[in-house]
Amino acid sequence: MEVFGIFLSLALLIFFAYRGYSVILFAPVCAIVAALFNGAALLPSYTEVFLPNAATYFKNFFPIFMLGAVFGKVMEDSGAASSIAHAIIKKLGPKRAILSSVLACMVLTYGGVSMFVVVFAIYPFARALFKEADIPKHLIPGVIGLGAFACTMDAIPGSPQIQNMIPTRFFGTTLYAAPVTGMIGAVVMFVVYYAYLEWCVKKAKAKGEGYGHHTVNEADIPADKKLPSPVISAIPLIVVLVLNYVFTKWIATWDTTLFEAYGIKMATVQSTWALLAALVVGIIISCAANYKDMKGGIVKSLNAGTLGSLLAIINTSSEVGYGNTVASLVGFKAFSNTMLNMPGGPLLSEAVTVNTLAGITGSASGGMSIALGIAAPKYLEWAAQAGITPEVLHRIASMASGGMDTLPHNGAIITLLAVCGLTHRESYKHIGVLTVVKTLTAFLMVGLHALIKFNM
Repeated sequence: MEVFGIFLSLALLIFFAYRGYSVILFAPVCAIVAALFNGAALLPSYTEVFLPNAATYFKNFFPIFMLGAVFGKVMEDSGAASSIAHAIIKKLGPKRAILSSVLACMVLTYGGVSMFVVVFAIYPFARALFKEADIPKHLIPGVIGLGAFACTMDAIPGSPQIQNMIPTRFFGTTLYAAPVTGMIGAVVMFVVYYAYLEWCVKKAKAKGEGYGHHTVNEADIPADKKLPSPVISAIPLIVVLVLNYVFTKWIATWDTTLFEAYGIKMATVQSTWALLAALVVGIIISCAANYKDMKGGIVKSLNAGTLGSLLAIINTSSEVGYGNTVASLVGFKAFSNTMLNMPGGPLLSEAVTVNTLAGITGSASGGMSIALGIAAPKYLEWAAQAGITPEVLHRIASMASGGMDTLPHNGAIITLLAVCGLTHRESYKHIGVLTVVKTLTAFLMVGLHALIKFNM
């Protein structure tokens, strides 16, 4: 009954999330359902397990969510994100509609713009381009998924996205951990899924299938819409990337004596501090460069970004609270022990555990935080015995988090389909293929490490 209760609570959480109910309300409800079936005390499970774990996640990552959201909102409201997307798409043209849309997403995501902002910024241009090239609209979510939710989210070293930040807290690594592993995985992921998208286009044209008749979110981009210079718009992105690297190296040279007196381990906060500083500078430069183009003024954009980040961080914190509550129950112990002691080494165990929990929570960051919160010390000890560096643990965890998190109940997927004016029935199959490709890529890198045993 204990295990049944956990699966029942998960099914309820997926159902309510899929139906649009807030996980802020229903994550604790579902956690209490699981606790009830496991014979755990209900109120203590909520106040002493759920809330403290949700609060810890909030404390560790709220500044990144907030500044990332503000940076993205400033780039969005000023038209800078749209300007960069338009410049790339216009340069490559309708004949390379898929490639141009993917590259536009990748540039913005790797530059530090929130994935949600990227979806809103790219869709209007991708829609116009796909319609001109007569490519089926149902491919757009898969295209944006490859550009925003794949390589630049968790594989390419230096990505400022939260999925690449979280492992630094547990392993004392930086955003640039295991660059060779990340780049090989990124190339495999990109090439395989891009080939799939192009194959879909050829298959559609052979059947005579075009863009299709659609009525939802089909407004054309105004012909007289003025966008800022793409060169100037790109400066904040470049600044964030460069300063993030510079600050990471600089902070590593600081005398840690003072911080140790406060119980701060520099290795766990170095990357966080570097990214926060880089984002602050990026926001200032973006506001200064584009203040004339800001819709409603700088104050409105800053406030909107800040308020938007609250919903995102509280949603994810609730999912983390739910996952940690489940992880504390008797019914979860057998599963946890199996994952932590499975044959194949720490990388395989980590990839399976992170993928599974990301799928359960419908959140890459939430699932990874739960998995590493439970098992990071064990993985570090196990990896040291196997001659595997923390950097490789970081990269595999990050890549694995982006696999099964893209199941139908994932909030980003639901938002992406809504923005594109499509349903799960019409377009999720392409995202499902991306899920398979991303998941297999993480395990491919685990297998490669087992064969070659490199720590880069």
